[in-house]
Amino acid sequence: MKCEIYKGARKEDTYLFVENEQALQSVPPIIQKQMGEFQWVMAIDLAERKALAAARPEDVIEGIRRQGFYLQLPPGKEPNAC
Repeated sequence: MKCEIYKGARKEDTYLFVENEQALQSVPPIIQKQMGEFQWVMAIDLAERKALAAARPEDVIEGIRRQGFYLQLPPGKEPNAC
């Protein structure tokens, strides 16, 4: 699965994985508000990755398929911190 990674202007070390730029529209407004303006970081093919810096590719794929995005929080942060 190919995806794009965005970071938020307000939340350091917080990244949002989506299938494509149009999928940013499916991100809940509360996350959009707290992250601030999305800034494109890179595009990757998760099927070709065995590991990512802070998440398992399988978890990212599952999140994108289930809810349209995967939110990667900084290490040590609670899931509802963003």
